[in-house]
Amino acid sequence: MAATSLHCSGCGTLAPPLREQPYPFRCGRATDGDCIDHVMERVLDGRGLSFPAGGEASPFARYRALFHAYHTALAGGLGDAEYLALVDRLDVRLASTCGRGFRVTPLAYSEALSRELGFAPGGGVWVKDETGGVGDSHKARHLMGILLYLEVIERLGLAPPRRASLAIASCGNAALAAAVVAHAQGRALRAYIPPDADSHVLARLAELGAEGIVCPRTPGLAGDPCVSAFRRAVAQGALPFACQGTEIGLAIDGGATLGAELADEGPPFDRVLVQVGGGALAAAIMQGFADALALGRISALPRFHAVQSGAVSPLQRAWERVTARILERLGDDTAAPFAVRASRIRAADPALIAEALHHAAAHRADFMWPWEGEPRSLARAIIDDETYDWLAVVRGMLVTGGYPITVSEPTLARTNALARDATGITVGPSGSAGLAALFELLAAEPAVAAGRVAVIFSGVRG
Repeated sequence: MAATSLHCSGCGTLAPPLREQPYPFRCGRATDGDCIDHVMERVLDGRGLSFPAGGEASPFARYRALFHAYHTALAGGLGDAEYLALVDRLDVRLASTCGRGFRVTPLAYSEALSRELGFAPGGGVWVKDETGGVGDSHKARHLMGILLYLEVIERLGLAPPRRASLAIASCGNAALAAAVVAHAQGRALRAYIPPDADSHVLARLAELGAEGIVCPRTPGLAGDPCVSAFRRAVAQGALPFACQGTEIGLAIDGGATLGAELADEGPPFDRVLVQVGGGALAAAIMQGFADALALGRISALPRFHAVQSGAVSPLQRAWERVTARILERLGDDTAAPFAVRASRIRAADPALIAEALHHAAAHRADFMWPWEGEPRSLARAIIDDETYDWLAVVRGMLVTGGYPITVSEPTLARTNALARDATGITVGPSGSAGLAALFELLAAEPAVAAGRVAVIFSGVRG
């Protein structure tokens, strides 16, 4: 029996047996137009497992025991050595495509940033540098998790004889990562991108043999046209190769390696700040920490803070609506400062939090919807029409006492310059948004300066 399973977080439906449905990417009970937040999430059965203690250079080898793809392989008769050989072969092909394979990325204490922000001895800022990874951002991690699963299904003889095309919707970074990963394994890719995508993105997609399809906005229609086109392609037979857990839950599985690395290699963090566009990065990091807690690698979760640009913050709106439901039942002030609300909810009966989340999942349209007008921000890579993985991110903040933080454009610009100067890392404004939010957090809660905080530098563009 596999140590992992997939179930819908919205309605609880388990994925069917593999021989009935080898691609359990969408809940079988989901229908177009329903209001339930159907997301197929990976559930880890920790019985008999311990947190991985290997020293392999690739996170997909080191943390393989946390992967649904790995346990699917073992349950199907593939051995550990064969799975590791698969990971290694894919890494070699990636290196021939883009000059590098997957490696555990650097995590380092920044004395310069800690001093600049006024942290006390014993506390400080740790930076997880993901800018030097495959595709220059964290996006490829999500996609590698999906690719490993697809490869396992093929090796088990469960995939159709003719490979379907892969499809992704992206404003840039994810499309590039998808093209690199798909090219390494000789898979066809269609990337749905906006008209203002960087010319570098279009040129690189063509070099890698991916088809870039430009999707202009239609006045009066809400939602990202790239995502709409992507969903039509999937409905017509393409396989989702996306960085949204709502489209394919295994995207979170791959990205969770980042959370596993932070929990495994860092000190016990008090806070973790993660920039949010579609929300998969934050959801994945939260999952990685949750796995580490469940398997005894850490003794407590840090408080998570999801970060968005002040230009558009659908996640904050959703968090406020969920917390209002909880606080009303507690008889508490729904207009208290975020830190106060978060602390009161953290101390509440877990059943009350679970009820509020269940209600939100069953009434998605009341909590999350696309922005009404197209915003502009320096942090372009996190300006998604909606936070697709909002529910998992809200859940992670509620149970740890964290809360969302929005950042102004001047702060994004100023902090990005500081990030580059203090660390020497070529990070873009979106990728350093977590550090920008740390200034806001310290202003709201000065005591944070006594603790240990992690931020993720996640991309070189946007």
